[in-house]
Amino acid sequence: MAHEIQLKYGCNPNQKPSRIYMEGGELPLEVVNGRPGYINFLDALNSWQLVSELKKATGLPAAASFKHVSPAGAALGLPLTDVLRQIYFVPADMELSALACAYARARGADRMSSFGDFVALSDVCDAATARLLRHEVSDGIIAPGYTQEALAILKEKRKGNYNVIRIDPAYVPAETERKMCFGITFEQGRQALEINEEMISNVVTANKTLTAEQKRDLLVSLITLKYTQSNSVCYVKDGQAIGVGAGQQSRIHCTRLAGGKADNWHLRQHEKVLGLPFREDLGRPDRDNAIDVYISEDWQDVLDDGRWQRLFTRRPDPLTREEKRAYLDTVTGVALGSDAFFPFGDNIERAHRSGVTCIAQPGGSIRDDLVIEKCDEYGIAMAFTGIRLFHH
Repeated sequence: MAHEIQLKYGCNPNQKPSRIYMEGGELPLEVVNGRPGYINFLDALNSWQLVSELKKATGLPAAASFKHVSPAGAALGLPLTDVLRQIYFVPADMELSALACAYARARGADRMSSFGDFVALSDVCDAATARLLRHEVSDGIIAPGYTQEALAILKEKRKGNYNVIRIDPAYVPAETERKMCFGITFEQGRQALEINEEMISNVVTANKTLTAEQKRDLLVSLITLKYTQSNSVCYVKDGQAIGVGAGQQSRIHCTRLAGGKADNWHLRQHEKVLGLPFREDLGRPDRDNAIDVYISEDWQDVLDDGRWQRLFTRRPDPLTREEKRAYLDTVTGVALGSDAFFPFGDNIERAHRSGVTCIAQPGGSIRDDLVIEKCDEYGIAMAFTGIRLFHH
């Protein structure tokens, strides 16, 4: 381990010099391969905290896909269905470890946003996970270790320059953290809050039932929000984040942004999307982009004459607005977390349209009674955590 690592530059190429270092000690990490940059390390350290907390809270392997210091996806190592294998580009006959399932889910939550991501794994990276990662466009990975086979696979990425970081899982940071802005030093106690089931025990709605799966998914949402740039909202389904709305000034905009991503994740499983006749020579990024546009209101951009021929072997039928709404109306069992209170019932209305059946939020708005009333209207169970989870 080194005391400092010199970086090529900071957030932008003109910001030099740049380095990471520890005062009075060695860094708790080492660069095994590549040359990570300033933003790479910010993504790596934030995402490592997220996956290690998910593992601690649930006992399951966890993975995260980070872009610009917020998660595009985060997930637990639960098995993949045949449909999820298809939309995540995982071969039907490929053997997967629990950690590989976690990575496939984290990457698959929002594949457009995950393009060029930084990956975090809670456990030692195995060959199965490395094989999945080999085919994705990614900037780097952080994990507590790597098997020899996994490391050999990862070192082949990006012409041998793929960023691989090993972190000491026993490392515990100082209780006080500092950062500078405009030459002024800020100091605060580190956000060491443990998120567990006790935090979601205060259910304030008429529906007070939270199943084990709902509790698990609410924990995933809250831990994900703990490392998401605020304001933020997170939708979770079956142990994986499926929609993250980060860095918005308005909470309803967070809810809409994240809800739109969650809807897209569901619509990728629509039979029309699963049956899109892609050309065999079309790469994954182009397929992801085509699906994203096909699902959107701008579907003509991929189906107009002269355009569809570049993507498909035949022109697919559009996925109409009515078909999308009918499909999404069947969605249920989605969990929603918010890093601060919901000030209006419009957030609940939007969440309901994306199949949300349980919510965790701090509470404390002067309109809490109206928000609770809106949840009761839809039979949604909502817990007040009493804790805000802003992250900047």
